[in-house]
Amino acid sequence: MDVDRCLLPPEKLRFRCDPAGFSFETTADIGECPINIIGQPRAQDALRLGLALRSEGYNVFVVGAVGSGRSTSVRRMLAEVDCGDKAPPDLVYVHNFEDPSQPSLLQFPAGAGHQFQQGMEDQVDRLGKMLPRLFESDRFREQRDAIVEQTAGKQREEMKAFEAEIQAEGFALVQVQMGPMVRPELVPVIDGEPVEFEKLDAAAAKGEFPAEQFAQLREKHGELRGRMEAMIKGFRKLDRGLRKRLGKLDRELAKPLIEESIGDLRDEFDAPGVSAYLDGVVQDMLEHLDRFRDEGEGQPQPGPQGPPPEPAFEAFYEVNVVVDNSKTKGRPIIWETAPNYRNLFGIIERVRSGGGDWHSDHTRIRSGSMQRANGGFLVIDAMDVLTGPGVWAALKRSLRNRSVEILPVEPQFAYTGASLKPQPVPIDVRVVMIGTPHIYRVLFGMDEDFKKIFKVKAEFATRTGRSEQEIDNYVCFVHKKCTDDDLPPFHREAVAGVIEHGVRLSGHYDHLTTRFGEIADVIRESGFWALKEGASVVEGRHVDHALDQRIRRVDLLAEMLRDRISDGSVLIDVDGDKVGQVNGLAVLDAGDHAFGLPSRITATAAVGRNGIIDIEREARMGGALHTKGMLILSGFLRARFAQDKPLALSASLCFEQNYGGVDGDSASSTELYALLSCLSGVPIRQGIAVTGSVNQMGQVQSIGGVNEKIEGFFDVCSLLGLNQAQGVMIPATNVPQLMLRKDVVRAVEEGRFRIWAVETIEEGIEVLTGQSAGARDAEGRYSEGSVFAKADARLSALAEQVVRFGPADSGLAT
Repeated sequence: MDVDRCLLPPEKLRFRCDPAGFSFETTADIGECPINIIGQPRAQDALRLGLALRSEGYNVFVVGAVGSGRSTSVRRMLAEVDCGDKAPPDLVYVHNFEDPSQPSLLQFPAGAGHQFQQGMEDQVDRLGKMLPRLFESDRFREQRDAIVEQTAGKQREEMKAFEAEIQAEGFALVQVQMGPMVRPELVPVIDGEPVEFEKLDAAAAKGEFPAEQFAQLREKHGELRGRMEAMIKGFRKLDRGLRKRLGKLDRELAKPLIEESIGDLRDEFDAPGVSAYLDGVVQDMLEHLDRFRDEGEGQPQPGPQGPPPEPAFEAFYEVNVVVDNSKTKGRPIIWETAPNYRNLFGIIERVRSGGGDWHSDHTRIRSGSMQRANGGFLVIDAMDVLTGPGVWAALKRSLRNRSVEILPVEPQFAYTGASLKPQPVPIDVRVVMIGTPHIYRVLFGMDEDFKKIFKVKAEFATRTGRSEQEIDNYVCFVHKKCTDDDLPPFHREAVAGVIEHGVRLSGHYDHLTTRFGEIADVIRESGFWALKEGASVVEGRHVDHALDQRIRRVDLLAEMLRDRISDGSVLIDVDGDKVGQVNGLAVLDAGDHAFGLPSRITATAAVGRNGIIDIEREARMGGALHTKGMLILSGFLRARFAQDKPLALSASLCFEQNYGGVDGDSASSTELYALLSCLSGVPIRQGIAVTGSVNQMGQVQSIGGVNEKIEGFFDVCSLLGLNQAQGVMIPATNVPQLMLRKDVVRAVEEGRFRIWAVETIEEGIEVLTGQSAGARDAEGRYSEGSVFAKADARLSALAEQVVRFGPADSGLAT
């Protein structure tokens, strides 16, 4: 038996990037170096489709891990998009004269919005100066005075005739103060003096005034009072007619001037809706000419608790340009880095009156990124959108309806008072939302609208093939970071070190990672250590030091756990041979650092019918995948040893000193080796740690974290003392994923540590025991003296004892 055939040579343990393959000495020799999007052809094709296709719903969701170059790739591809020369229209809100609570939206060619705003301001300012002059002109005053005098003359004649009549009847017209008002009243004249009826009534009651005469006066007073009220009512009618005639005069004189001024705007701007709006402006000005009279005239000032003051007349005609594209070249590209509700959809600002009430008007409408990106592209982050109150619902509504409604308040704030509902803004915007795979899966699975409005998925891979082209791209990336961050140039050995780290992060010998955020950090930190040393060039040792320091900053927990093994708190044997005991390997993920540690796995067996007892499961510390591995282990035993007899045993498997739970099947082969050792009585070499899952056919299958597991056991062995017989046994299918630390590879090269790769349980048991696993002959018996033969004999003896003594079960079973 030759177990050395399973040993891996050092060249299989780590990819080595040969610096001699580069044509430069340092990155300073490279010169111009085009930066391509590395390893993302699938995502690039999807982005090209989403950015070019303007059909409804073809918004793009960019899926990728943080640091995979998602935003950089989107930015570069947007830079390649032909945005044309025509900018989208300016968006303008104006007062709605028919319904002030719903401001009207006007759209102008790019740059014309501000021109219209300025033109409107100039014309209103012009009218504000010319109309008061018109109302103060001699011609206007003569016509106005004539109309007023005509009405006043009629009133004087009627009043004069009425006074003569009441005088003849013995009455006089006096003015009586009634609170803040004065009104006319009829009183009888007695002995040439007006006397109030109350006094006459009192005198008549005392007999000092004839009662019959008092009654006649009271009757006549009623007749005259009725005629007086009829006359006053006529006066009010004359006043209304006077106001109408004066208003008509004002309009007749002001209309030519107003129509001339507004007509200039009408001739200059022919955008849709402008003519109808200007018609409303003219009509409103003619109906409210008092706004243009002397400032303050007829404008009462409210008290501190009164209603808000009416805005200055200019505010009614002010043009609010919410989106100005005068400086925009072609379709806009907007990156909204803070996509809260206000920034994304706009807001209607409010002011508070002295009475505490909120109010607003069309001049306080503010746009958001959705309106500014109209006709172009909007890039937002998915997490920010989903965590902003009301943002996701409003975004879906806007994309479905292809319009944006600007609300008077953000969803998370309570608001009372009069509110505006501006006319919605029609939009044609392509939204690019960047998020993680988890966010995409959640939205796709739980939101029915998501798949209708984000039809393009641009998924970024976390790794790419290790081709010559991609290695050249890595070189250019290092060169660009040196230039952008003002770092010393990298020696070709340092560049090779960065590429080797990219291979390790990819998790495969033939791939490179696309997590360029982490690669960029390694480049920066390597440059830092070189500068700290005073070196003018970043060398390979600086990259190695940077990588070591990155681990050292986060490996405190790993160091503490290794110390517990070193001081004997956690029992781990790394030399000698023992029956039913083997070192398994696990990966602990602390979030910012994953590391491997050995764990002792033991097995015991006795007479019974309980089968294999999983102690972790019985203690409710094992996960579903671990339980599946145990069931597969039972299947392997039945296939190998229960073809000619029942499998009658009670065996238990345990992860010793495990207090945190176990899941996954990567230790199933390890547990099987421990059980085979227990059944056969053949000891296992404790200097070899094992990892790998197994299927029912006995094939050893690949696992995750192979590099961390090997390095974790190497660190423990180094701490306890290397003896040249230690190593790790892994599945052969994990060999392409090996990218071990340089110190581990160096130890293998020097013969101080070993790595075995096995394909089957038979190969593994031979490496661990140094004895033949055994094979069945024609009669179904295993070769004499083999591990399987000894295990089979033990199982036969257990089965016979069960028949002889009966089962002695504890009631526990897998």
